[in-house]
Amino acid sequence: MYSSISKNKRNTVIIFTVFIAIISGIGLFFAWEFKELSIFWITLVVALVYALIDYVVATKMVIKMAGATEISRSMAPELYAAVDTITVTAGLPMPKVYIINDNAPNAFAAGTKPENAIICVTTGLLEIMDKAELEGVIAHEVGHIKNYDIRVSMAAVALTAAIGFIADIILRITFYSSDKEERSPAMFVGGLVAAIVAPILALIVRMAISREREYLADATAVMLTRYPDGLISALDKLQKYGAPMQKQNSTTASLYINNPLKKSVLNSLFATHPPIEKRIQRLKDNSARF
Repeated sequence: MYSSISKNKRNTVIIFTVFIAIISGIGLFFAWEFKELSIFWITLVVALVYALIDYVVATKMVIKMAGATEISRSMAPELYAAVDTITVTAGLPMPKVYIINDNAPNAFAAGTKPENAIICVTTGLLEIMDKAELEGVIAHEVGHIKNYDIRVSMAAVALTAAIGFIADIILRITFYSSDKEERSPAMFVGGLVAAIVAPILALIVRMAISREREYLADATAVMLTRYPDGLISALDKLQKYGAPMQKQNSTTASLYINNPLKKSVLNSLFATHPPIEKRIQRLKDNSARF
C-alpha cells in the first residue's frame, strides 16, 4: 500500500514533467519562428501559472462541472454511514459527501489530499445499489483517496485544461491573427501539429496512469470491506445499467468509477478506464488473496 502511495506521488511529478516538456517544446518552436526567446519564457510561465491556479481550484471546478450538491448525514443517512464506516476503517478523515441528481449510476472522489477530499455519487447509483454494493463503491473511492490517486487526478485535470488553453491560443495566433499572411509554412504546420498533438499527448499520459489506478482502487476497496462480492456485484450493475451522464466533460471523465461519456469509437480508443469485465475478472481471480 505504501509503495502504491509513493508511486502515485511520483506519477504526479511525471505528469508535471511531461507537461513542462510539451509546453517547452511549443514555446521553443514559436520562439525560433519569431526569433524571440522571450516567447519561450512567456509561454512556459503563463502555462505553469494557469496550471497551478487550476490545481488549487480543481476540486471546486470538478464539483461545479458535475453539478454536485453537498449533503449532510440527515439528507442521506445510508450513504453517509457507508462513507463514515469505510473512512474510519481506512484511517482517513471524513470527506465531504456530495450527490449529483442524475439517473446514470456513477461516483467519483476528488481533492488534492485526504484532508480536503470529497466523495460524490449520483442518485442513480443510490437507487440500484444495496448496502454491500454501495459500500463496495464507496470503498473504491476511498481507495483512490488513500492511495493519493486524487492528487494525480487533480494534477491531470489541471494540466489537461492548461494544455487545452495553450492549444487554443496557438490556433488563434496561427490561423486568425491579422498578419497571418506573413507567416512561414512551417508556422502553420507547427501550429496545427502543436494544437492537435499536445492535447493527445496529455491524454495518453492520463490514460496510462488512470487504467492502473482503477485496478489498484478495486483491490484497496476489497481490502477495506473484506467482501469482494460486494464490489463485484456493484461493478456488474454498473456494466448493465451504466449510461452517459447528463453533464459530460472529457477533462473529468477519468475521475468516475464508470465512464460517464457517450459511447463512441473515439472515447473507446482513448478510454481512461479498463473494461469493467476485466476489473470483475481480476477481482474474482484474486478473491482468495483478500
